[in-house]
Amino acid sequence: MLDIKETPDGVTFKIRVQPRAAKNQLAGEYEDALKVRLTAPPVDGEANQACIEFFAKLFGVAKSQVELVAGHTGRSKIIKVLGVTGQQALKVLKT
Repeated sequence: MLDIKETPDGVTFKIRVQPRAAKNQLAGEYEDALKVRLTAPPVDGEANQACIEFFAKLFGVAKSQVELVAGHTGRSKIIKVLGVTGQQALKVLKT
C-alpha cells in the first residue's frame, strides 16, 4: 500500500527508482513505495534531476515545487511535492 503523508505545505511519499530504463514511467508499487522507471543513468545526480522533472510534469507543478527529501545516493527516495493535497496525489499516482 502506497504511503502518502500530508504535510502543511504538500505531500511526501516513498519511491523506488530504476535508472537506465527504456522510458520514464510509473511501474506500480514496490513494498510501501512507488516504483519509478527513469531513462537517466545514476551518475552525477542525473537520475535525481530526472526524477524531479518527471514528478513536476506528472503533477503539473513547477520543478521548484518538487523536492528530493531523502535518498540522494540510493534507489529508495522520499519525494515532497508542494501545493498538492493527499487526495490529489493519490488520484495522480494511481492513474
